[in-house]
Amino acid sequence: MKGFPINFFKKKKKHIFYTLMSLCLLILLSSAFLDLTLRYYIFDKEIKKFPLTISQLQYPVFKSPINPDISAKAIIIMDKDSGVVLFSKNPNLLFSMASTTKIMTAIVALDYYKMNDVLTVKTEGIEGVNVGFMVGEKLFFKDILYAMLLPSGNDAALVLAQNYPGGEDAFIKKMNEKAKLFRLANTNFADSIGLEDSRDYTTPLDLARLASRALDNQVFAKIVATKTWEITDVSKENKYLLKNLNQLLGVQGINGVKTGYTTEAGQVLVTSKKEGEHTLIIVVMDSQDRFFDTSRLLYEISENINYLSIHP
Repeated sequence: MKGFPINFFKKKKKHIFYTLMSLCLLILLSSAFLDLTLRYYIFDKEIKKFPLTISQLQYPVFKSPINPDISAKAIIIMDKDSGVVLFSKNPNLLFSMASTTKIMTAIVALDYYKMNDVLTVKTEGIEGVNVGFMVGEKLFFKDILYAMLLPSGNDAALVLAQNYPGGEDAFIKKMNEKAKLFRLANTNFADSIGLEDSRDYTTPLDLARLASRALDNQVFAKIVATKTWEITDVSKENKYLLKNLNQLLGVQGINGVKTGYTTEAGQVLVTSKKEGEHTLIIVVMDSQDRFFDTSRLLYEISENINYLSIHP
């Protein structure tokens, strides 16, 4: 039997080599094609599920620097939409927040109660401002919310906390859970009213961010923009005329938000101002005259903000 020619083995090896190379190339091309197909499929599904729109961003800046001479120990001027802080003074120092605590009280209550829920007054004659509710009186949740946010009724705030499942302690726990959820790392709540000066604390920056979150709720935004409101209890026997404590409401586009005062906290005011299509949030804390201070800030920023167009 004659042996195979040497050239035969050479040709065989060459054939196997090219076959393997072709197979590897085919595998690589198939993998690439599969990867592109999957990417297209996933991207297509994501676009359909979550429509992505790239819009023009606007960054606020002052045309001229401001240097307000006011009594407040802390100040924040923040653009709500972008979260940009235009001006600050002691933005990260801790201050007692007084009745601006009720901003978070409203948020927690709005998350749980329905507008027509009937709540029962369990305590009367609370320290500080009272609407005048009597023990056993029943009112709709919506009316209690107005009573808390306009005249800053401490009795109204307590009604919301005491009717919550688990009572006041559970309500306060939920307030602090919300603070963590909103990433307000320097904020703590000890009651639903704001009377616990040493344990109800926040920073001006956290308070501005809290107000911004609250204003996203249309019910909250509508109530804090209301000057006067009349409510009755469920029986219609008792009527209460409520007046907003915010003296600046309705001036120069001001549409909120909340006042606060205790001896330790001093005067506190959180203000929201409509500026064209934008909303500004102004916070003054530990002030000797919160309305004058805020008015001065409003004067300083009037027609002094440019919104720069930024394209991503």
